[in-house]
Amino acid sequence: MATLFLVRHGRTKANADGILAGWTPGLGLDEVGRGQAEKLGTRMAGIPVTGVVTSPLDRCQETAGAVSAADGRPVPVVDARLGEVRYGEWEGQELKKLAKDPLWKVVQQHPSGVRFPGDGGESLRAMADRAVGAIREWDARIEAEHGPDAIWVAVSHGDVIKAILADALSLHLDQFQRIVVDPCSVSVIRYTPLRSFVVRSNDSGGDLAALVPPARKRRRSRRGTADSDAAVGGGAGSGPSTGARSASSAASSAGPGRAGTTRPSTASSA
Repeated sequence: MATLFLVRHGRTKANADGILAGWTPGLGLDEVGRGQAEKLGTRMAGIPVTGVVTSPLDRCQETAGAVSAADGRPVPVVDARLGEVRYGEWEGQELKKLAKDPLWKVVQQHPSGVRFPGDGGESLRAMADRAVGAIREWDARIEAEHGPDAIWVAVSHGDVIKAILADALSLHLDQFQRIVVDPCSVSVIRYTPLRSFVVRSNDSGGDLAALVPPARKRRRSRRGTADSDAAVGGGAGSGPSTGARSASSAASSAGPGRAGTTRPSTASSA
């Protein structure tokens, strides 16, 4: 099973100013965001990345470029399905103003029923469908091309990543506001034949090298189901180990993420 490193873009001026950017053109990383992306590139320098897929928006492409900067890294591939939510009339507005809109409460409590107003406004359910479909399609493709130990990176936006994580956790979309995704944070998912494992979430400074799956012996007879097994008792973690590790413990290893304080707002995903 391939391993997905799911990255949110670094900070932008819109993030700092409390503006819902959406698909606003020409919005790149600010000074803080460029520093975050550079730090991320350094953290990932030793990770054997086989593919990088990114949202088409500038802030994501800049972040993806930092990930791909190391020698031998693949050039990022753009997939519009990983693009930001189409916020319609909300795009470009201040969050403090939007918080007074009656729709804001629906976005918080019943996001699966929300379609953003105006021409081109998208529903959160449609966003989740396109993003999850893209991620699962790319994951299967990369594993088929590079093998079950392949590691790849997808760079996207806050609400989009929250929807992908909710799907991986088998949460209803109405629960995705419980998930926090900070700028330039990393979340890690492994998809198996029977279930997905969220190995890390909202990590902004942990040891990413510890998440690289160790080489393991292939076991043809039970490989599909063993990869989907959780380790009863929690397993030994995902750091370096001696000797062969079972497929089930490799599948279920989880390191402590650096989750931020839970916030009720959706729109920090700009």
